[in-house]
Amino acid sequence: MKQTIIHNAIVINEGMRFRGGVIIEGEFISKVFKGDLPESQLEHAELIDAEERWLIPGAIDDQVHFREPGMTHKGEIATESRAALAGGVTSYMEMPNTNPQATTQAELEKKYVRAAEVSAVNYSFYMGATNNNLDEVLKTDPTKICGIKVFMGSSTGNMLVDDQETLSEIFKHAPTLVATHCEDEAIIKRNIEIYRQKYGEIVPISRHPKIRSAEACFKSSSKAVELASKYDTRLHVLHISTADEMSLFQPGPVKDKKITAEVCVHHLWFDEQDYIAYGTRIKWNPAVKSADDKKALWEALLLDKIDVIATDHAPHTLDEKSHPYFKAPSGGPLVQHSVTAMLEFAKQGKITAERVVEKMCHAPADLFRIDRRGYIREGYYADLVLVNPQKEWVVCPENIIYKCGWSPFEGTKFTTQVSKTFINGQLAYDRGHIEDNIRGKRLAFTY
Repeated sequence: MKQTIIHNAIVINEGMRFRGGVIIEGEFISKVFKGDLPESQLEHAELIDAEERWLIPGAIDDQVHFREPGMTHKGEIATESRAALAGGVTSYMEMPNTNPQATTQAELEKKYVRAAEVSAVNYSFYMGATNNNLDEVLKTDPTKICGIKVFMGSSTGNMLVDDQETLSEIFKHAPTLVATHCEDEAIIKRNIEIYRQKYGEIVPISRHPKIRSAEACFKSSSKAVELASKYDTRLHVLHISTADEMSLFQPGPVKDKKITAEVCVHHLWFDEQDYIAYGTRIKWNPAVKSADDKKALWEALLLDKIDVIATDHAPHTLDEKSHPYFKAPSGGPLVQHSVTAMLEFAKQGKITAERVVEKMCHAPADLFRIDRRGYIREGYYADLVLVNPQKEWVVCPENIIYKCGWSPFEGTKFTTQVSKTFINGQLAYDRGHIEDNIRGKRLAFTY
């Protein structure tokens, strides 16, 4: 069995940092050590000197849209998983609003078959709920599927679930976690008419957070929390974007909660003033909102009211994004730059690197009950990332891996960079080079 030793690293894991490393045997971490190399292990091992780079667990992104099947001009499982690999994201959970939609167990399984063929990192796919597929939803195997996705507000793919009886039945009987997109459709439609009357079809992008408003988010999130509380459902509210919603969540360790929340990198990085410079490139659902909302998200994250940091990676072509407000799709590519962006915040003192690892690696593993991932622990899969904390670089088209070829971070100078990424013990990414023959594994869940 191949043995690899990463040594002379600054290990950041479980709230601590220390100089040391790991021994990898096959797919797994066989030893975590502090200090110098363990001499007895050297005879047949491949040695990797980390040169005091940070060694962290691979990030786990609980919300991505890789666009396959049906929208592969924007992205594919192969292309977007390679971008994730280069960004230090070693596992992802992908959404059902593809074409066809993953709303039957048969269609869902086709995505797993495809990922086994082409995904560069580990993967899981959500089962999609609609107003009329309850029987299929309830067949979901919680040991094999990350969760059930419910759009309580419409977005790309229009999988809105607005039948109240269906919603109640999903929350009452769900065999696994329910993840929700929460925006109230009636409020959004009312706001659209208000701004259409004022501007016609050429609504300024700056009105996006007024149309997909804080009121719309809070009303829908409140409904999800109410249902979860009533039926004792495991609820995960995705991409929280407002200060008002923070009253719905409690601080504390993620393992102790049944109702949890996620924040996305773009809601921590941008606010409504940035529409002037970025326009529809930062059009997301839910919308990027006010500076006060962003401040509240940061406060809640640091208080552990928000449990997970993810991306909602959702690529579109620049041509599509350049359309006027109503025709420009919502979403943007982020998975290659999420870890780096959050570590940049750590360099700025807004959060510690230890907390970034907690929110992007440990917490998703705990929340979704992922089998042996998300930590640097003996017996766990060797999904590992070496980060150079003193490397300046600028995001530009030449180093963007997304199939869509652009990033909202273009022109941004970062001061940390992912150097190497290991997937199940194999060095899959090394300073710009991707080993294209390495494949990730299907995530398993412990119930």
